[in-house]
Amino acid sequence: MTTTLSRSPRRRTVVALSIVLVVLVAFVVRLVDIQVVNAREHVDDSLAMGLQNSRVEYGSRGAIVDENGVTLASSVHRYDVQVDPMLAVQGVADRGDDETQATTRTWPDIAAQIAQVTGQDAAEVEKVVTDAVAADPGSRYAIIAEDVSTEQYRALAELGLPFLTFPPRAGRVYPDGAVGGNLLGFVGSDGQALAGLELADNDCLASRDGEVVFQQGRDGVVLPGTEVQTEPAVDGGTLKLTIDRDLQWYMGQLIAEQVQNTGSVRGAITVVEAKTGKVRALAEYPTVDPNDPTATPSEERGSWAFTDPNEPGSTFKALTAAIGLDSGSFTMDTTVTASSRETLRGGARVSDSFAHGANNYTLTGVLIDSSNVGISKFGEMIPAQTRYDYMKKFGLGTPSAIDFPGESAGILHPVDEWGDQTFYNTTFGQGLAVTIPQLVGVYQTIANGGVRMPLSLVEGCTAADGTVTDVPSAEGERVISADTASKVSQMLENVATQGTLASQVAIPGYRVAIKTGTGEKTDPNTGAYKPDTYFTTMIGFAPADDPQYIVAVNLDEPRTVKSSAANAPAFQKALTQVLKNYRVIPSGSTTPELPKFG
Repeated sequence: MTTTLSRSPRRRTVVALSIVLVVLVAFVVRLVDIQVVNAREHVDDSLAMGLQNSRVEYGSRGAIVDENGVTLASSVHRYDVQVDPMLAVQGVADRGDDETQATTRTWPDIAAQIAQVTGQDAAEVEKVVTDAVAADPGSRYAIIAEDVSTEQYRALAELGLPFLTFPPRAGRVYPDGAVGGNLLGFVGSDGQALAGLELADNDCLASRDGEVVFQQGRDGVVLPGTEVQTEPAVDGGTLKLTIDRDLQWYMGQLIAEQVQNTGSVRGAITVVEAKTGKVRALAEYPTVDPNDPTATPSEERGSWAFTDPNEPGSTFKALTAAIGLDSGSFTMDTTVTASSRETLRGGARVSDSFAHGANNYTLTGVLIDSSNVGISKFGEMIPAQTRYDYMKKFGLGTPSAIDFPGESAGILHPVDEWGDQTFYNTTFGQGLAVTIPQLVGVYQTIANGGVRMPLSLVEGCTAADGTVTDVPSAEGERVISADTASKVSQMLENVATQGTLASQVAIPGYRVAIKTGTGEKTDPNTGAYKPDTYFTTMIGFAPADDPQYIVAVNLDEPRTVKSSAANAPAFQKALTQVLKNYRVIPSGSTTPELPKFG
């Protein structure tokens, strides 16, 4: 009897424990089913009922780097400071060492702590919450500060305030400030590309934001297991440029100095690799700091080298010479008799910039003395349509292959709109207008043995997945024969050695080819030439016996010296720096002297 009674309680205990165990197992199985096996289904159900919140998962805008991979523009995360006013006014309970005692940080105290980090006034921060609660006691959202730094975000996070959240936003930084600013462009506060290469290559650089949805408790804490990435973020690609950051910096300093020394309105220095058409530097002054573009007047935030065409002046005489030689209209032995002022066909009047009698000029002599009358008479030997067709082949009248935002096509009127005066003026760079890249492209063609390479500022775009696109074309177009290019190059060398600026442009050990130009400027209101106002250019390449780099220096309305002589000091320094920078081997010979007169 005793044995039977003693077993009965044990049996009941075992049965009870078994039942409890079965129930626990059932709960666990159900919990696993809800939170693991069918978690996605239940989260979707809750999201469908609107019991969710979401946040943006930001992709990073791609970096812009120079030819050596040095960063010129990059993205950083900045943060907004959001507050839940309903929770904030309740303050925060802090437990001391004795957990039975607790103190409460009130909202005014907390606001003062936040203000110390954000740099705001404590009363200003406090008012954000009190105003929000006054308007709606159940308010769950207000903004305390926008666009705070990572350091500020970390300091605020360390305050341990559960009612603060810090949604990130994309920020853009340019480590070198204004270096290359006119080329790089900038983005707006919302991250949208607004100017320059940022805009032109936005398809490469732009990121795609993702989204994460989740559930929150009433205390604002995200419920575990409810975060779902509905759209992944995709970073932008890396845009590699052709420019050299250090060379760009040097040219920027140099053109700033020359603009100020000559009292010019603005200026630019351009460096292009002869055999590839790659732009290694294009520095302008004034320039813009993309970190703070609003500090620069709106008209100076772009790149006027691309957008504002000007008359090229006498730099165009080399083009007329190349066209005549290549078309067989004359040879290097052909001569013309030219005085300093003459009336030509149809009553067109042409004058030189200096007085002289009737000279029996060679083509070389016309370029050395930069005689408008002389080149006009050579131009008479070339049919107008032939000249126009060659100018188009040289890239005039159309934007460059760079396709910079707002780039101008220049001004090149069709032949049927040429009068007699225009016919002659276009031989020496008047009656038309070109951008700096267009003019540099002409000299690149001559320096490259007659093959025109499309100018480029971008080496390529490397996407986040490693795919490379936007690689510049390596195919050139023959415009003039190698023989013609060589002859024009030799004549331009003689401009450098026999011209009035010979001593100012010489670089020991190197054969240099140059041409100057002084273009008259027109009044935009009347269309007439403005008196005593010029756009000056000096352009050339070296070593002339094996051209490697073209350098152009442009000054807009120089005042101290109102001719292309104002450009000479900067040109000589710029070309010298380029040859040093790229360790170009000196010439192995001297310039052959060509006759000026027949």
